[in-house]
Amino acid sequence: MRAREFVERFEQFAPKSWAEPWDVPGLQLGDLDAPIHKILVTLDVRPETVAEAIKVGADFIFAHHPAMFHPAKTLDLQVPQNQMYATILAHHITVYAAHTNLDSAPGGMNDWLAAALGLTHCTGLVPSNGREAMSAIMMGRIGNLPTPTTVRAFARDCQTAFHLAGLRLISNTPDAPVRRVAILGGSGSEFYPAALAQHADVYVTGDVSYHPAQDMLAAGLSVVDPGHHIESICIPQLTKLFTTWQTENNWDLTIQPLAINTEPFTFMM
Repeated sequence: MRAREFVERFEQFAPKSWAEPWDVPGLQLGDLDAPIHKILVTLDVRPETVAEAIKVGADFIFAHHPAMFHPAKTLDLQVPQNQMYATILAHHITVYAAHTNLDSAPGGMNDWLAAALGLTHCTGLVPSNGREAMSAIMMGRIGNLPTPTTVRAFARDCQTAFHLAGLRLISNTPDAPVRRVAILGGSGSEFYPAALAQHADVYVTGDVSYHPAQDMLAAGLSVVDPGHHIESICIPQLTKLFTTWQTENNWDLTIQPLAINTEPFTFMM
């Protein structure tokens, strides 16, 4: 089959029109008319990801994070990112990314994250791409824990659910009760007012920086920052989804999850 056929099926699930205006989902490098036989599913497109694709014989990389989020100003191959692009093209690999459209898709990223925490009765947190609040296409999720806990215990549960060596807790009230939880994968600091407005007891999101953390504390919100890499939950989930499509459509296609870790941070204990 050709890459275009697979992409058309995916975009029925998470159309590019659902992405945020600043985002760059879709074809990143390569040719949608190229034949494909093996898809490597990954969170990030990094040099080690590309090396793994070459090693396993993948001719299509499906990523959550765009490979070309920032335009290349030169094609100097001494720059590792540029060399990665050259390697991709030299090996005739097509790279496709689904970013904020996958985040907001029903049954997509934020539903997977909410399910990992056991949240029930989930609804959307923030309207996606300027849509009305009643739209089904929403960023983030908010729902209830089946059993109340405390902020501190919930943070430990997040660490277990996402297989983390460590995380950051932002809270003036670590022993306060938690029942209602908001979550937004990736970098969601700017959306904490939505968590407050929907009466979340705790907000889970990554990449919280110093001054927003102070603002969250001042507003009385507890926040768990488990990092950006929890979005790697997309690797097994997309592999499962794509394998289902492969079976349903009798595609001559192999789906392979990335076997290496692209988390850039190490927690020192």
